[in-house]
Amino acid sequence: MNIETAREYCLSKKGTTESFPFDDTSLVIKVMDKMFALIDLESANKLSLKCDPEYAIELREKYNAIEGAYHFNKKYWNQVSFNSDADDALIKSLIDHSYEEVIKKFTRKLKQEYDSLD
Repeated sequence: MNIETAREYCLSKKGTTESFPFDDTSLVIKVMDKMFALIDLESANKLSLKCDPEYAIELREKYNAIEGAYHFNKKYWNQVSFNSDADDALIKSLIDHSYEEVIKKFTRKLKQEYDSLD
């Protein structure tokens, strides 16, 4: 996978937007204004994703491509390198997981807004 494919896949999900709130090289992708992915445009080969804490540890132990995310709470965020042992199917499933992790923490009001989107 590459950064453009990852970006397009993230933005294909309901309620997503992209922005550069931190700097010019960290592309943040949010669902309903809650971050679920950060793509490092400078290195062009890393993606940070939210993750269930226990699953995050399992992934780090199994894949060289996955480690605790730089500048994030490593309990909840993993960094995935594209040019390693994580294939496209795994990366897409991790994007899906991150997206779902954020949605399940929505307030009732935010969940209603999300559900009303097409």
